[in-house]
Amino acid sequence: MLPLKTQKYTEKSSIPESFFEFKNSLTYAPKTNCHMIKFSDIKIGDYVMAEYEGKMWEGEVVRLNGDEKQICVQTDVQEFWFSQDQLHPIPLNEETLLKLSFAKQPNDDGSVKYMKGSFRIVTPKAGDFSQMEMWYREDRRHNPNVHFVHQLQNHYLDMTKIHLTSSPM
Repeated sequence: MLPLKTQKYTEKSSIPESFFEFKNSLTYAPKTNCHMIKFSDIKIGDYVMAEYEGKMWEGEVVRLNGDEKQICVQTDVQEFWFSQDQLHPIPLNEETLLKLSFAKQPNDDGSVKYMKGSFRIVTPKAGDFSQMEMWYREDRRHNPNVHFVHQLQNHYLDMTKIHLTSSPM
């Protein structure tokens, strides 16, 4: 699991306008009308943020209940079942890639390559994840719709047949 501190917001006005805001580089704050993860996009092993009583907990999906559209998430505290509207995606950025044990290689042209085993991601410039290219052996994907960690995990699984975790290779 990726390390994370949590922060509780008691007043609606104290919730930041951004989707997720990094505080001290490890704390996330949810936006009130934030992006909901579609149940069909959630796979066992995905990393997500789960909201419970105003607190955000990072965890790993360990079970799915398709009949009731509930997701069991293992947090650093315990396993707990959440409804779809209580789950939030983790934004994809350099910090999360490094936590997922990717190695970073800045290129002379300003682009940045991230590597984990034979899997590669290239961004056009440092910190710009709006466009990217990813590949694994002969499977190349140009500008896939990847903005969150669980989406990257799903592409990685589809391409490598191995689930992406924070464990080094």
